[in-house]
Amino acid sequence: MADLHPVTIAIILANVLFSMSGFNNYSMFEKYKFNIGAIRRGEQVRMVSSAFLHANTKHLLFNMLTLYFFANAVIYTIGVPKFLMVYLSSLLLGNILSYFLHKDEYHYSAVGASGAVMGVVYAGILLNPGLEIYFLPGWVFGVGYMIYSIYGMVKRNDNIGHDAHFGGAIAGYAIALISVPELLEVRLPIVLALAAPILVFFVLFKMGKI
Repeated sequence: MADLHPVTIAIILANVLFSMSGFNNYSMFEKYKFNIGAIRRGEQVRMVSSAFLHANTKHLLFNMLTLYFFANAVIYTIGVPKFLMVYLSSLLLGNILSYFLHKDEYHYSAVGASGAVMGVVYAGILLNPGLEIYFLPGWVFGVGYMIYSIYGMVKRNDNIGHDAHFGGAIAGYAIALISVPELLEVRLPIVLALAAPILVFFVLFKMGKI
């Protein structure tokens, strides 16, 4: 892998520093985490700030390692401005989807960069399907993680914000295809494979399972 781009380093540093502050300062963590009740009271900053907090070191490490593996595939294919568009749009759409799905659950809370990172993962796989992560082909990791997220959303037996993964993935998927529309021709099998869990999500949502 090529050296990390300074923009990726800056994002990782922001996540590490903000998350470590949250680890050591409970009041700060509570003030900036994603929380439905607080957002409905007008604290919209949480829609962004929560994506730079993490529940623990393991959570932070997983997200930053995943970003490390996929960021260059996006930056060096479509450029820094569109990479930032993917990251920020995925962050926002992930939290917007979480808000929509949990808007009546006033105590619902979440933290983490997972939505933003999944957007980078989906865009990275489309732009460079040869990527590997954790000894798996990138597209297998992406599809598998989304299937796991669907399971988590249906079961609701953990505290992970699985819905944010979907919002982020949808944003990254759409921006990559809009930026490089020829992917629909040259990488159609990958395009369809990544679309499958998104379609399953919408079907389950329509059925009231999510």
